[in-house]
Amino acid sequence: MANLTEESWRATHLGRLLDSALRQFDARVLALVARNIEVPLALGNLAARAQVGAAHIHITRHLPLPGARLTDLAAQAGMSKQAMGDLVDQCVAWGMVARVPDPLDARARRVVFTATGLAWLQAYQAAVAQAEAEFRQAVSPEVATVVALGLEAYAA
Repeated sequence: MANLTEESWRATHLGRLLDSALRQFDARVLALVARNIEVPLALGNLAARAQVGAAHIHITRHLPLPGARLTDLAAQAGMSKQAMGDLVDQCVAWGMVARVPDPLDARARRVVFTATGLAWLQAYQAAVAQAEAEFRQAVSPEVATVVALGLEAYAA
């Protein structure tokens, strides 16, 4: 049995390191998006003031271009439907997404990117590419490749 009086493992285990790395990566991506002149001004200002956060990135990461039902989007992001609904409400207010009728079910609604949301998504894509390049430079291309391959294998 492990010695519970030794607590250093809590700060250095893989889950904690992955969490810290994800937070740092997301913060860098949001900082880059906030400075991108292609981002609609309102969204850039929100990102610069840390109003757009890691939770909102779930929509950016998981909403497919054709759109998705709220329940599917929540499941993809690993969130409750209610929590995702709150995020979608904020993003609707910001003009990033809209709720539209589902063409397959008149009772259902789909969440889709607006033109503003697509501009945000394009800036997000560029920011991710730059943050990944910065990561490769910081740890070396070889280490970055091993990290990416390891994470892909672990997540599969």
